[in-house]
Amino acid sequence: CGRTMQSPINVNTAQTIFSPDLRPIQLSGYSLPANERLTLKNNGHTVVLELPESLAIIGGYAQQYRAVQLHLHWGSLLEPGSEHTVNGRRFAAEIHVVHYNTKYDSFKEAMDRPDGLAVLGAFLEVGPSENPYYQEILEHLHKIQGVGQEVLVPGFNIAGLLPANLKLYFRYNGSLTTPPCYQTVKWTIFNQTMLLSHNQMSMLVRSLRTDDRSILQNNYRPVQSLHGRWVLASFQTTQPSVKHTPG
Repeated sequence: CGRTMQSPINVNTAQTIFSPDLRPIQLSGYSLPANERLTLKNNGHTVVLELPESLAIIGGYAQQYRAVQLHLHWGSLLEPGSEHTVNGRRFAAEIHVVHYNTKYDSFKEAMDRPDGLAVLGAFLEVGPSENPYYQEILEHLHKIQGVGQEVLVPGFNIAGLLPANLKLYFRYNGSLTTPPCYQTVKWTIFNQTMLLSHNQMSMLVRSLRTDDRSILQNNYRPVQSLHGRWVLASFQTTQPSVKHTPG
């Protein structure tokens, strides 16, 4: 995991490059009926919701990508725990929705290919009211406190876990943030944050246990060096003195 295109990174908005080529992210099949059961699991590192392959990204990337799973990264009641940071600021938590390129037959085949993966990321913060979409996950965490435990949860609108505005985002080439850290991820980090109630954030950071029975907290990887990579933005973050038109 010590190579030069690792994730997460700090997004310095003054150094992002506005790219008019970055179109709004378009999702397909993200609204699931309640009779479709999804597996929610504590893998010892995070909570994972396995997603059916009917969910896909059909716009905003040069290729189409199928969903595999989503998971969260968080801190503790005292410290924020997002993986990516913006202008040095860490958010309370972060969601990652992992997809693989449809030109490959499976996630396993795609994961080590240069164009194999796309991850949608969004920041979570504490707000004034309960988030009904996140509640669909959080209300089940007490059933999967132990490592390896899983539970079936009813389908819901997975798109509700992501910002309403899918036009505003940062894009860069990076890696998986857990071993084997393959540098095969085209990252999309949305500019709009998601709000959870204080009680919901507390459920997230206090419910799960690790292998040694301690509370699963601060499960984020530290920010990695950019090593000269460009971070593109789908919107004007500052008034640039130089107009870049990256290919």
